[in-house]
Amino acid sequence: MLELLKRLFPLNRSLTGNGVRKTFSIIQEEIEELQVHEVPSGTQAFDWTVPDEWNVDEAYLITPDGERICDYQEHNLHLVGYSTPGEHKLSLEEIQSHLHSLPDLPEAIPYVTSYYKRDWGFCLPHAQREKLPPGEYKAVIRGSLSPGSMTYGEIYFPSTDGNKEEVFISTYICHPSMANNELSGPVVTTFLAKWLRDLPSRRYNYRLIFVPETIGSITYLSRHLKSLQEKVIAGFNMTCVGDDRCYSYVPSRKGNTVADRVALHVLKHQAGEYNEYTFLNRGSDERQYCAPGIDLPVATICRSKYHCYREYHTSLDNMDFVSGEGLQGSLLAHQRAVKILENNRTYRSTVLGEPQLGNRGLYPPTGTRDAAQEVAGIVNLLAYCDGENDLLRIADVIDCPMWEIAESCDTLLTHGLIDEVS
Repeated sequence: MLELLKRLFPLNRSLTGNGVRKTFSIIQEEIEELQVHEVPSGTQAFDWTVPDEWNVDEAYLITPDGERICDYQEHNLHLVGYSTPGEHKLSLEEIQSHLHSLPDLPEAIPYVTSYYKRDWGFCLPHAQREKLPPGEYKAVIRGSLSPGSMTYGEIYFPSTDGNKEEVFISTYICHPSMANNELSGPVVTTFLAKWLRDLPSRRYNYRLIFVPETIGSITYLSRHLKSLQEKVIAGFNMTCVGDDRCYSYVPSRKGNTVADRVALHVLKHQAGEYNEYTFLNRGSDERQYCAPGIDLPVATICRSKYHCYREYHTSLDNMDFVSGEGLQGSLLAHQRAVKILENNRTYRSTVLGEPQLGNRGLYPPTGTRDAAQEVAGIVNLLAYCDGENDLLRIADVIDCPMWEIAESCDTLLTHGLIDEVS
């Protein structure tokens, strides 16, 4: 995952453009099932319109001393996203309104965009901005901002059981060189897709999409809303999953969907401690998937949450901020979420009273004081297999990871002690 992230990091991604297409071509080397789609500029999507396509060839400032600064080729965050192409000559006083910096992070380049208002600008460390000499500056932005298309990607793995229900995974692919915010999402989603592809069986269909944030998810919803509402039983928004500082949880708007239950269960047993937010702390595409009238069961499992770490939306969100361990932990969390969904069934005991486990080789032959503890998991599981509690609820009640309970279920099924309630 780290190697893929390193390859993708230098590319200039935005809502549209060749950087996004190049990103998809690299991801397709990892998983060829990724299908790429183009949506023409001007396409209406609910209350929004797909914008013109933006591509950059070069961009920089020339100081009065002839020095080239804020060079897009050195770091793509130097250029305000969706800056209109052109050349301008301005005094230091005049150009200040087109410059962006962070006084509280004087060495960082901020990430700034102007997607839906034609404007231009440059971003630079505040320490550098304070040292700019007076005189005439030349701003050069060469590229294009004109009708084209918006690109998104999609992977679909069908159920091996003929099931029509779906699990939905969404990640966004519209930010330039920032490692945790955005790029970790597409990377972990890619490897989750590879893992899903290789499963020997899949109870559910799995739909994974790579879209530009906001406009991409809205466009996708505008094209597939009815089908998603009919089929999606749980979904996860994949973002900010690369660092190893902490885990975080952002609920769906309703807060009590299957996705919420699964996310909380995974984080309790994998992370122990984690930051729990409310839907009032939303800020990514859960805004769209959980909007009134949409109401998809989508929750978010992430690491350091967007807006909540000092490096967010700056050049400090770099390769040093993420780690292999952080990416692996996030992948494992989502794999476990899938395992829970795949195995979350409702069972009923087939015998009245407590079954004779000893006759079936499921109870220690010697009745010591530790014997009951050794079989506590199976006994407690059986106690709640009443045809009403699903496995996830039982796992929460007996305080045991569901991925472990699922193994005990296989044992009980083998011995005919439980059967599934449809």
